[in-house]
Amino acid sequence: MQKFFLTGLIILLAFVDQLSKWWIMEVFYRPRVFEADGASLPFFEWLTTFGQQQFPPTLIEVTSFFNLSMVWNKGVSFGMFASAHDIMPYILSGVALIMSVILGVWMRRATHLSTLIPLAMIISGALANVWDRLRFGAVADFLDFHYQDMHYPSFNIADCCIVVGVLLLAFDGVILERCREKKKLQKETTHESVA
Repeated sequence: MQKFFLTGLIILLAFVDQLSKWWIMEVFYRPRVFEADGASLPFFEWLTTFGQQQFPPTLIEVTSFFNLSMVWNKGVSFGMFASAHDIMPYILSGVALIMSVILGVWMRRATHLSTLIPLAMIISGALANVWDRLRFGAVADFLDFHYQDMHYPSFNIADCCIVVGVLLLAFDGVILERCREKKKLQKETTHESVA
């Protein structure tokens, strides 16, 4: 049952990420930006079409601290390892897939939900961004938070899953694991004193 829940969580989070990217590009931006001509693609056609052109860079101010900003990240988080070479999206996708398999093996061995859910979030985010790279040659980022002229690098929902998953995993490993070990030690001490 837990395996189905975690698989469903991975699929759901990746689906929400892709749905948000479709909506921002095809529903929100395309009718508003002159360079993006042509009719909007239906979601499943957009999701399964390879070799799509990257939507032109666009910025729409929503509030004084938040913009919807169409940016294409050709690297990993914060644009690291970005390269114009055509092979780079495939290399980064391969690395992300290998990492997802390693995290999947960790998931099979983990027993606590506090470990399993963050792992599922990280895998989901990685796979959603891989799907972007395979279809567009880069990852679509569109959430832009800023304070005056200082902008946090644009990101997407898959990035949120990865970052929150890593933070939760760190919390689990540093704090919750200590609590589990402490309880286990207390239980063993109590058991020994009773015996």
